[in-house]
Amino acid sequence: MTVPRYPAKPRPGDAVAVLSPSAGLPALFPHPYELGLRRLRDEFGLNPVEYPTTRATGATPRARAADIHAAFADPGIKAVIASIGGDDQITVLPHLDADLLRANPKPFFGYSDNTNLLLYLRELGLVGYHGGSVMVELGRPGALHPMTAGSLRAALFTSGECELTPAAASGDVNGPWDDPRTFDGEPELEPTAGWTWHNADRVVEGLGWGGNLEIISWLLMADRAVRPAGEYAGGVLFLETSEDMPRAREVYWILRAMGERGLLGQFPALLMGRAKSWSFENRLAAGERERYRREQREAVLRALREYAPDTMAVFDVDLGHTDPQVVIPVGGLIRVDGRARRVFVTY
Repeated sequence: MTVPRYPAKPRPGDAVAVLSPSAGLPALFPHPYELGLRRLRDEFGLNPVEYPTTRATGATPRARAADIHAAFADPGIKAVIASIGGDDQITVLPHLDADLLRANPKPFFGYSDNTNLLLYLRELGLVGYHGGSVMVELGRPGALHPMTAGSLRAALFTSGECELTPAAASGDVNGPWDDPRTFDGEPELEPTAGWTWHNADRVVEGLGWGGNLEIISWLLMADRAVRPAGEYAGGVLFLETSEDMPRAREVYWILRAMGERGLLGQFPALLMGRAKSWSFENRLAAGERERYRREQREAVLRALREYAPDTMAVFDVDLGHTDPQVVIPVGGLIRVDGRARRVFVTY
């Protein structure tokens, strides 16, 4: 197993870059963005530094890449945090300078469309962090969720192994960011049933690979930030889906393609995030949300039966587009103990 390269962590008082490598949504929704910046300062003790495209809508891929280069190359910047995701970060990858990023390692935090940059950095041998965007997690209405804050704090400031635990309640129904009343109170959460285990009869430890499933499908189609399948043998796969809410059959189709590529079967363990089951375009009721999550779980299990029948899987992990959210190290160590029903990550 390759030894992961963890970039040095920031300390309270340090400067951190806040970038928009995907969508410049801070320009359109300043309230959650400013709230997230304020919490970075007040609750984490960090000094956020913005760049030319952080609040720019329509910034070119080359300009966004230039901000990534500037943030990583600046010795005064100790970590890089995405404002939010988007849908076109794949166009930024061709403009990145691999040698510059490799020579100036920084912890990078983001998820969703930031799966692009996270997997790019992983292919350079650098550990990144799937989770913790400024506008969503840090800009959460009402207050930071304690589980989210604890995981983000551990990933930002500490090194070593941390145990993940299932949330007692979670939510994925959001209020509109352009309505100030959204931020008067915390989002409503619903009780959860914890994690669901499959083939939980062993202990698997390996390097994490994965992220948002839709973004991974685009990377595979473009053949970017992905090595030959055999180079991932023995790793821990983690996946989650976004507010676009792909249908169960589409989830199966993507996993089937990964199986046909020989990729799915390389991972002896899978962490599957709790499916985002509500959006402004698809406002499912409680029972419909549960059915959506169940159908997605069944689609994943179908793909595993066909292409990776021995893989151990944990469903409804609080990663990705869910509240609360835990941070997953991309390229870092993950240990899945099926016999004890426990999961550990090394930050």
